[in-house]
Amino acid sequence: MGPDLNIDVAAVAEARPDLVLASLSVPGMERVVQALGEAGLPTLVLDPVSVAETLADMRTIARAIGLPEQGEALVSDFQNELAALRGSYPRPPRVLVEWWPRPIIAATRDSWVTELLSALGAENALGEQPGRSRPLTLDEVRAARPDLIVCSWCGARKLRPEVIEARGLGVPVSAIHESGLGRPGPRLLEGARALRQALDALRLP
Repeated sequence: MGPDLNIDVAAVAEARPDLVLASLSVPGMERVVQALGEAGLPTLVLDPVSVAETLADMRTIARAIGLPEQGEALVSDFQNELAALRGSYPRPPRVLVEWWPRPIIAATRDSWVTELLSALGAENALGEQPGRSRPLTLDEVRAARPDLIVCSWCGARKLRPEVIEARGLGVPVSAIHESGLGRPGPRLLEGARALRQALDALRLP
């Protein structure tokens, strides 16, 4: 159907969908959503910024496709596993989740990353900074005092944690594919599992 910001709306219409799921997570998606509406396509727009909102959207989708019970079961399984993944640490490890390397862009307070880390017993190193994400200088990364940096570059064909390690911060780096962290949905559990493994490997001062 085309790349995310240049969807072939005519091709979507030809597919005769019963429902189109759309997201506003990428700047510029508003134009795509507008074009879908103008084409008369039934569209459900989702834009969660927290784990709680992600779970609510899972229920919303399940109701929209006539499978509310399966939706409730999916949410319950998600909540139970996430609770079981909570770790015990001398103090909450500070984690910086990097979405892009040049410029450095990382998840800030208003991101599902913040709530996900909290559920695991950790904290977002940028959790006091407003917004979903923001560009950072290397000095700002250093000032955030992360115990762990997660390489989860959006749209990258290959994650290269060695690029982050080469900055000389002396902070452990873990690579987690964006499918597990960068897209709010059921697969956030994959990211949570990988995060728990990386957190348990830390030697906190």
